[in-house]
Amino acid sequence: MISKYLTINTPFDFLNKHLTRLVAGRLWLKVLIGMFLGITVGMLIGPTTGWFDQDTATTIGNWLALPGQLFLTLIQMIVMPLIFASVVRGLTASESFEQLRKMGSGVVIYFVITTTLAIIIGLGVAIAINPGSFVDADNLRMTLQTSTASAPATSTQVAAPSLSELPQKLVTILPTNPLTSMVEGQMLQVVLFAMIMGIALVMMQPTQSKPLLDLMASLQEVCMTVVGWAMRLAPIAVFGLMAQLTTKIGLNAILGMGVYVGTVLLGLLILLSVYLLLIYIFTRESPLQFLNDSRDVLLLAFSTSSSAAVMPLSIKTAEEKLKVHPSVSQFVIPLGATINMNGTALYQGVATIFLAQVFGVDLGMSALLLVIVTAVGASIGSPGTPGVGIVILAMVLETAGVPTAGIVLIMGVDRILDMSRTAVNVCGDLVAAKLMNRWMIKTEILKASPAEATG
Repeated sequence: MISKYLTINTPFDFLNKHLTRLVAGRLWLKVLIGMFLGITVGMLIGPTTGWFDQDTATTIGNWLALPGQLFLTLIQMIVMPLIFASVVRGLTASESFEQLRKMGSGVVIYFVITTTLAIIIGLGVAIAINPGSFVDADNLRMTLQTSTASAPATSTQVAAPSLSELPQKLVTILPTNPLTSMVEGQMLQVVLFAMIMGIALVMMQPTQSKPLLDLMASLQEVCMTVVGWAMRLAPIAVFGLMAQLTTKIGLNAILGMGVYVGTVLLGLLILLSVYLLLIYIFTRESPLQFLNDSRDVLLLAFSTSSSAAVMPLSIKTAEEKLKVHPSVSQFVIPLGATINMNGTALYQGVATIFLAQVFGVDLGMSALLLVIVTAVGASIGSPGTPGVGIVILAMVLETAGVPTAGIVLIMGVDRILDMSRTAVNVCGDLVAAKLMNRWMIKTEILKASPAEATG
């Protein structure tokens, strides 16, 4: 009877209770814990400490990454129908065709300007720091020349289209078969098809468009339910992916290219500062509060290296925490995940200058301008999936006359940089949604909520 009323609290129970209370409802903290635990485990079993041989460590890392692969597969399974439904509903949520036209033109101009600014920042930082001078260029060139035969398939990428081929290339952007585009993961084509459908629905009579819009609403709700299931896997997924990454590359590979990695990270930090400055100037809101509201999605983007995978959470964050109108968030964020690759563009600028310095290629002003144009064009429409930056980089290098075999040199540290630039890409999408929402309210095209009206 006495034991019914008495409980013994051990120090472990006390600690467990407070830890559970601390992480409850905090996805960002769970992801952060999973990230650090994954790095620690990867260091213990990987090449850094040598607890296991390389083959055994790789096998363990692959099994640890299984929840992460399941997480990414689950999100990728649902992302195409979610993009389609979100873009259509975002467009039809507009109160008028004038609102739709102004928002579309404004966001595209904004994306082009910020992408151009991002690659200029990358080129400027790389030229100022000169990371190629911190490596043994002669030995690297000899090593890369002997390993050209084993270079990745990206070295065979075709060059940018000529002026005569450009009209045909532009025509092929529109999907001839939207279902095939969805199956093949052609995100830009799916977004364009959804935009055409949305514009057509806006111009139709409400009684005729309502059945299809109700279907889109149901489809979007189903997708978000599946996303909710996937989010429960997120911390475990992050743990496994980080453990696998650290197991494969170890810390030595990162330290050996430290100056190059530091140059890219510095450029991304400058670009992030520009974003926060835009938030402060145009919305008069605290940049720290913006980061605090966005931390869940930014940490998840960093961990998964996929802006497409976190797009559902980006939309939810924009609407619930950043107070962006659904008609803006459901149009700007899917479009941004498709064409707003500012972090990727900046990385390409730094990588091009670095490899040009390693190979002794002198890039004049005309070559730098060509790099800017090519990188901006290639970044638009690239899929928001891990590793796509390397594919785009091959085209940029070929355009600048830099040997694409140099990609082998930076492949070892690319995943770390891919994670960082993906987080900046996603941050750019959220900033764009926030600024477009403010602009639409200020021009009285979008009605402000009471909170926004007093802000």
